[in-house]
This record gives sequence, structure tokens and C-alpha cells, in this order.
Amino acid sequence: MRDTSQRRTKILAMLRDQGSVQVAPVAHMFRVSTQTIRQDLKFLTNLGMAARSYGGAVLHSTNEITPEAEVDIKRRLFADEKAQIGRVAASLIAAGDSIILDSGTTTLQIAIQIPDDIEARIVTNDLAIADELAHHANVQLTMLGGSLRRKTLSMYGTQAESAMRSMSVNTLFLGVDGFDLDRGITTHFEPEAILNRLMCAAAAQVIVVTDSSKFGRTCLHRILDPARVHTLITDDKIDSMLAERLTEQGVKVLRVPLHS
Repeated sequence: MRDTSQRRTKILAMLRDQGSVQVAPVAHMFRVSTQTIRQDLKFLTNLGMAARSYGGAVLHSTNEITPEAEVDIKRRLFADEKAQIGRVAASLIAAGDSIILDSGTTTLQIAIQIPDDIEARIVTNDLAIADELAHHANVQLTMLGGSLRRKTLSMYGTQAESAMRSMSVNTLFLGVDGFDLDRGITTHFEPEAILNRLMCAAAAQVIVVTDSSKFGRTCLHRILDPARVHTLITDDKIDSMLAERLTEQGVKVLRVPLHS
């Protein structure tokens, strides 16, 4: 699975550099069958990142994969927006709730702003969130095990997935890397996307928390369709037409003023 993700990312890089790729030489380069490469190109085409051509594929120039920043950089980007979004999201947590806080710099802001005296059961795969909540005496904290992804300081893998399959919670607060109406809610890392989909299945409601810079972006791995989101909490820079379309699909959109 990891090899597949890495191979597809490298094929995308080749498409960006060269403009096109051919099945046979790419198969030889990665030492896999031509059928495997055709499946990779089909995957990228379905995602809107490539267009098939005779014997290979060409770059779909208007749809490039968004690169992933390091976690330290992410924490500095749109910091005010994330703090305000976190404040509103934390206000939705009631005593006795069971919630999942997905890994991410916006969901970390939720953890920071959860009142000290609130009683709740919180599950997370994020080391920084776990460290923040470890000091909340009334929070029953569950940290998912598995392998550490150092780039995001979060846990992933079969142990985390197995734990999620046995859980049921009220609410998932989901951070995202990409949010596109047509291509869905996406992330950079395939095992993270798998774990996120299990989190969605375990939650009675999914609340997406993201600043407006993520709209219109697409990453390689899909989590879910926007129409499956119950609530979106974002800043007031969200495009009005996008907000209207989401509302029409049954998504509750909460726009947070930056200086409220």
C-alpha cells in the first residue's frame, strides 16, 4: 500500500516535470507490470490530475497536487484563523460527549481551547493533542497506537485502524488538507486517509474544521464526499457560492469572523 502511494506520487512528479509519461518505460523504472502502471494512471485520471493518452498519460495542467508542508510550518500558517475555528469548535463540545480529534494543527487548537472542567471522552492519533489533553483531569483520553509519522507527529497503521473499528463516538472533528466539491475531501498520506475513513464510520456526526485556504485544493488520497459532512467550521473568507452549494447539500456551514 505504501509503495503504491509513493509510486503514484513519483509518477505525478514525472508528469509535472515532463508533461507526459509512457506506460512501458515507467513500468520498467518501477519494476512492476504495465497493468499496474495503467491502474496508477487510471487512479490519477479519476482524481483529475492526469488525462490518458495513447500509451500513457499527460498532465492535467489545471489540477496539480498540493504539496505537504512540515508540521512546524503548518502551525504558523493561518494561525489566527485556526485559533478562532478551534474556539468555535471547542464550544460545541458538551459534558459527557465522546469525540475524536483527528491529527492536525487546527484540531490542536480545539484541544487547547477545551475548558479544563469539561468531562468528555476524547480519542486522538496526534501526539501534540494528547500532550495538551493529558493535563485535563476530567478528560478520559485514548491515544491510538501504531506507527509514528514524524512529518505530522501522528500515529497511523494497522493498530490504529483496528482500534478505530471497535469504537463509536458522538462526533469527529476532522482536519483536512484539501477540500474540493467535485474531488472530495483529501489528504496527502494514504494510511492517514484509511484511518480517517474509519474515524468517519465510527462517528455519529462529522465536523470538518479548516481554514479557507484548503478550498479548491486536492491531495492524492480521498477521505469522503463533502455531502457526508454534517458541519463545516471555517473562516469568513470562504467563497459565498461554495458555502451556498454546501448548504444545498445539507452541510451546516459556520463562518467564523477572524476578529470576533
